[in-house]
Amino acid sequence: MVTPSLTSLFLLLFLGRLFLAIQPAAALDQPPAPFPSLPGKQDKPAIAVDLELVLAVDVSHSVDGYEASLQRQGYIDALRDPAVIEAIISGSRGRVAVTYIEWAGSRYQHTVIGWSLLDGRESAWAFSDALASRPITSAPSTSISSIIDVAIVSLFGNAYLGERLVIDISGDGPNSDGRQVREARDDAIALGITINGLPVLSSRPNPNGLGPPSAWLDAYYIKNVIGGTNAFLMEVIEFENFGPALKEKLKREISGSTEISLSVEPSDYSPQQVPNK
Repeated sequence: MVTPSLTSLFLLLFLGRLFLAIQPAAALDQPPAPFPSLPGKQDKPAIAVDLELVLAVDVSHSVDGYEASLQRQGYIDALRDPAVIEAIISGSRGRVAVTYIEWAGSRYQHTVIGWSLLDGRESAWAFSDALASRPITSAPSTSISSIIDVAIVSLFGNAYLGERLVIDISGDGPNSDGRQVREARDDAIALGITINGLPVLSSRPNPNGLGPPSAWLDAYYIKNVIGGTNAFLMEVIEFENFGPALKEKLKREISGSTEISLSVEPSDYSPQQVPNK
């Protein structure tokens, strides 16, 4: 777990305004934690976990209803998958903390499922069942930078103490709202957070009629979005293939695999392959 520097704390206190605007659903295992003074999690009681994972899911208007349902079902199925559950319990503590946030423009980040402890089949299925019961939302614009900012605050404002901090971003387009996405990415890396990506390349027409799909989205994510220790992305070709790709990604993400990781440091926009361990 990385303790933020004084400079980083000022950043987080500023971002706290964004955190207060989120309307989270109740966590499965506890009520949402109040926003902390951010002196560092070590200064308050916390539940130790192998991983704190933010599942950040794009629900901007470029994702139509059919695609959004495939995306949501992918997460529901992945969290019930035996291989994913095995990854959850295979760490040194045998448990992880997860939250599910839907995002769109700079003013829209909605916590669908609050921070919850997953430590086996029962808790993973409970999270999945809760997710299946919640409506899918939608909003205009695409602000990857804003969801990174909100995820940072959420990671440092929960009741868990993770060996690793990860933001998992799925999306079908580049940043079009809010501050520069590289700035948000670099702030996260400086705090010891890893950002992984699941860019989706879809051949379906944009429902807003705003032009063709982004065929270069994987390269954009590598250059601008992912970063931190063992960062990686998995490209999805068509939303129909989202579910299988997500299962594989979560297995590697939760277990901390470096099999396909990239080395991306702040202000370094030419990632290099990291050799397998």
